[in-house]
Amino acid sequence: MTYRWILNRRRSIRVYLTWMSLLVLGSSLIWGQPQSFAAGGESLEWIAVDPTTNGFRLAGSGKPFVPWGFNYDHDETGRLIEDYWHTHWAKVEEDFQEMKDLGANVVRIHLQFGRFMKGLEEPNSAELDRLQALLGVCERLKLYLNITGLGCYHKADVPPWYDRLSEAERWEAQARFWEEIAKVCAASPAVFCYDLMNEPVVPGGDQPRTDWLGPPFGNKHFVQFITLDRAGRERPEIARSWITRLVAAIRRQDPRHLITVGLVPWSLDRPGLTSGFVPEKIVDLLDFISVHLYPESGKLDESLAVLRGFCVGKPVVIEEIFPLRCTVGELEQFIAQSRGSAAGWVGFYWGRTPEECRRSNQLVDHIVLAWLELFRKGPPLAAP
Repeated sequence: MTYRWILNRRRSIRVYLTWMSLLVLGSSLIWGQPQSFAAGGESLEWIAVDPTTNGFRLAGSGKPFVPWGFNYDHDETGRLIEDYWHTHWAKVEEDFQEMKDLGANVVRIHLQFGRFMKGLEEPNSAELDRLQALLGVCERLKLYLNITGLGCYHKADVPPWYDRLSEAERWEAQARFWEEIAKVCAASPAVFCYDLMNEPVVPGGDQPRTDWLGPPFGNKHFVQFITLDRAGRERPEIARSWITRLVAAIRRQDPRHLITVGLVPWSLDRPGLTSGFVPEKIVDLLDFISVHLYPESGKLDESLAVLRGFCVGKPVVIEEIFPLRCTVGELEQFIAQSRGSAAGWVGFYWGRTPEECRRSNQLVDHIVLAWLELFRKGPPLAAP
């Protein structure tokens, strides 16, 4: 299996930005205002799927809810949240307030397995306590968390015992991780969803693998395999079994919050590279579909066609989007045109405000500034 797509998609943003040009953000597209999608009322309402619109709603009032937010995958220095939330908690609170001020209603955080599990049966209570504290921050700010788990982004944080486990044992350890997370989060309305894993893959070859992780990008491993050996099984069959196991673990502790999984755009069942997580073959196990989609300059129609492939009867959230391979102007156009297929959009925030970006003389900061100014407009209005 080749992972050239990973290298193309996750190249250093600085490299992309040397050839990306800034476009003046157009005003011809119709965009909603933050008040139309932010959680309202005196208390934070729970989020539910709205089957009548193929989107989401606030469970109490019935008002529509459009996920519009950020991946808070690292800060401006590249640190994961777990690298500093014990020593620099004020920084976390500050960044969440900044995201709220920009108009976000959802923040996606990424939790590493090795930080939360000391052993197969021993969770890390200190990390769970930090997660509990973060829920409190979100309840106060009226923000919802997309909690993405089982990360192995830093290989140094992956426990050796974890890599030595068999498939069945590894799935059991992953289930235990999710039980512990769900136990902490079950009573809080400040959870939009649980995302089982960032970009899981079932290997496509007949030969067993020796490594659970995909190749690194920038010293981080974003792709993870859920098995090393297909053992003659169909790839979607393995994906379904894995999802079923983890969903059952969450539901033992939390019967209410939504569950999804972060899919790569090449998960569609078509010739060439595919992840094994075919949307139409796993959709019945999930509450909604999440896809990571970075439109390419000059090829917006192709990206829209890919997005439509993930519309298989349940809401679709573009869980990762950013002007990584296109201009900010093209991204604005893509988001507006995707409103008939997508029910939400989640970009990136790395701890640097628009004002800080504006004072910078670095091209990367001016691209980020243009993105954040686009984000401030709010999501496009619902399709007629």
